Amino acid sequence: MAKLDYNMIAIGAGSGGLVSTFIASAVKAKVALIEKNKMGGDCLNTGCVPSKALISSSKAVQMLKKHTLYGLKNVSYEVDFALTMERVQDIIAKLEPHDSVARYSSLGVECHIGKAMIRSPHEVEVNGQVLTTKNIVVATGARPFVPPTPGLEDVQFSHSGNIWDLRKQPKHLAVIGGGPIGLELAQAFRRLGSEVTIINLDPGILSREDLDMVQFIRESFENDGIKLLDETTIESVEKRGNSSRIHYSREDEKHFLDVDHILMAVGRTPNSSGFGLENLGVELNKNKTIKVDKFLRSSIPNIYACGDVAGPYQFTHMAGHQAWYATVNSLFSPLKKFAVDYSVVPWCTYTDPELARVGLSEDEAKARNIPHEVTTYGLEDLDRAITDRTDFGKVKVITPPGKDKILGAAICGVHAGDLLAEFTLAMKHGIGLNKILGTIHPSPTLSEASKMLAGVWRKNHAPAIVLHFLERFHSWRR
Repeated sequence: MAKLDYNMIAIGAGSGGLVSTFIASAVKAKVALIEKNKMGGDCLNTGCVPSKALISSSKAVQMLKKHTLYGLKNVSYEVDFALTMERVQDIIAKLEPHDSVARYSSLGVECHIGKAMIRSPHEVEVNGQVLTTKNIVVATGARPFVPPTPGLEDVQFSHSGNIWDLRKQPKHLAVIGGGPIGLELAQAFRRLGSEVTIINLDPGILSREDLDMVQFIRESFENDGIKLLDETTIESVEKRGNSSRIHYSREDEKHFLDVDHILMAVGRTPNSSGFGLENLGVELNKNKTIKVDKFLRSSIPNIYACGDVAGPYQFTHMAGHQAWYATVNSLFSPLKKFAVDYSVVPWCTYTDPELARVGLSEDEAKARNIPHEVTTYGLEDLDRAITDRTDFGKVKVITPPGKDKILGAAICGVHAGDLLAEFTLAMKHGIGLNKILGTIHPSPTLSEASKMLAGVWRKNHAPAIVLHFLERFHSWRR
């Protein structure tokens, strides 16, 4: 039998494919990476990076709007939307070398820019060349889902993949969807000066989060002047001159809304077809993700999948996490293989305030009848939050009754995503609230919020009989 060209070929140069080939090359496997569009995938080019860059600009505007709170006066500014969007592209360009063909080639990865077509479990064609391989890792990601809507094709609309092409700021933007992507961009556009209306089919925004945490975001949106329509169904869209009219129903009544741009943000659909999997009979789940086992193998044993195309989570950090398992299992199975670990998965929605969570929510604990206690600490009492005028939000931790083991943690506040890391580490390595309480945190910092919460938990669980004895002991000592 002729020797194969590669130990592994990864399809897709987003987080999953980049991490997969990085690991494979690091352990001296011969590996190829195929990308049909841009290196870096959605995260670099149309997702995480551009959205956070835009949010950064919108936060700067918000600081200027509130300048009197910081002892400043006579501050004037003007938002140049085109320049703001060019700044987004500048930041992408600054990060591009991290994910470039040049860098990965220097690591020993053979990069191919072109459309991959899987011809057999061991053959992948790209640019007219057939490459042979022991294993394949599919990391093709997902794309914005645009639901069929009468008249939508006749009007100006964008999704998270192409909103970055805008250079003229919408006067009135309609955001369709109440998930993380829609909310982040809605707030950013509003703070940059657009009128924004969110149309949400669900009863509430961020449906997987606890209502008491989401309420902080709703209040912030209300203060920003964002109009939020929950439980609203879009019937049709029509073009009216230079604007678009959205016909919708809410509370059994028909309404319409005139806007000059629409952003569709109702989710993402996996890129699991069009490159040969269907011809091989690779099994898919109902949501079109590739059906994989606990080792991330598809129904064809030498084809693995990771990231958005595999699910169950659609996060850049999850794609990178899964990539380790897919790569190691593909290269070393059956000698050694590892089941992917989903026990501790953090995430964050980058609104202002941010909302971050890891592990169980309070609602999930109730729904699953898991015995639990809830401990909270309000950021309005935190020194650093007060000095920075960011004393808005809270920390919430779920624990078993009477025990300090962390079952889940949620933070709503400034830099919540950064602050969540301590709870994520604690959950991963079995560190309880008592040890967090006993750890010195620099002061004054936002990180003290976790210690303060641990202190609340400890106070709530102080043994009454011991405290009674200590009271008598100190009385005797006086």
